[in-house]
Amino acid sequence: MKKIRFILVCSLSLIAASTFGQSNLKEGNNNFALFSSSGDIKYLIEARKFADLAFKERRDSLNYNNNLLRALVYSTLAYVDSNRTQKYEKDPINEGLYMLNRLRDDNLNHENQPKIAYAYNKLAGAYLMQANRELKNNKFNEALKSFKMVDSLSKGEINVKHNIAVLNEKTNDNQNAIRSYQAFLRSKNTSKPEYILTLANLYINASDLNAAKNTLLTGLDYFPDNKDILFDLMNLYASTGNYESIIPLIPNAMSKDPKNLNLNYLAGFSYEMVGNKTEAEKYYKNAIEIKPTDYSSNYELGLLYLKDFVADTDNLEKQYKAQEYLLKANEIDPNAINALKSLSVLFAKAGNYEQLDRVNNQLNQITSN
Repeated sequence: MKKIRFILVCSLSLIAASTFGQSNLKEGNNNFALFSSSGDIKYLIEARKFADLAFKERRDSLNYNNNLLRALVYSTLAYVDSNRTQKYEKDPINEGLYMLNRLRDDNLNHENQPKIAYAYNKLAGAYLMQANRELKNNKFNEALKSFKMVDSLSKGEINVKHNIAVLNEKTNDNQNAIRSYQAFLRSKNTSKPEYILTLANLYINASDLNAAKNTLLTGLDYFPDNKDILFDLMNLYASTGNYESIIPLIPNAMSKDPKNLNLNYLAGFSYEMVGNKTEAEKYYKNAIEIKPTDYSSNYELGLLYLKDFVADTDNLEKQYKAQEYLLKANEIDPNAINALKSLSVLFAKAGNYEQLDRVNNQLNQITSN
């Protein structure tokens, strides 16, 4: 008889506990529904209280609906209470993720897909706020991790891929930065000129000049009117001595910035390198007109005339022009050795020994110091 009474008491206790747990789950869901309709955080706090009460016993953690309620409540708190005004044993962003990971019943997950999607969306928003705070405080490694969580949880619906690319670059993770920017260039729709310029620069830093060139060519195909892409491509060709490839780009570049000193100088030098002295002379003169005191343009133009004079020492016109521009270069920078050496050649060929002695003395003084 006692045994029967014991079993009866235990059974009643289990029923009471189960009823109590169900009541907490019901109250939690009711309060969460009230929060969803009103936006009043007091209902969310009440929903948390009942969700916690419904999760007291170990068996509660096996209940799908308990896990779902806590996933909804804590993912929402992670977003709504971003400044953590409430007290938590575990950060709600972590608790929300933990609860979502416990939802392993495929059939029930399918039935509750809108609720689960809501929880993921709230967590993504919470990570986004966290990432922006970390970024503001220059915590780049932490911000990178948070932005990656945003991308993962939102399944790309919250576009933070550029943030991730920039932070990969800032944290010196060049390989992942390159991969991030490469993804943008797969389509013109996802690409921007600044992405192209950044990716090209990443390749240059990695000493992959061919990839940098191809990136800029793709960029020029996508954005034919972009001056920065065009100029970076021309400078890249110049750095590798590929002046033949610069020549076809010069008319387009000049139409965009005809008064650009460096562009005119580069055009003059490129034409000189491919043997077109007439065009080289024109662009060097353009550069000098833009800035009469530019050393490089004066020196290169003087050197151009000097080469002609050395080839034909009877050509007085070339002699005087070489002297004019080389002396101007020497005046702009009296310590420039290349201008002094060129003047030394000029005066030696012209038989002007007085000027030759002056230049050689100046060269000796500079090289002996």
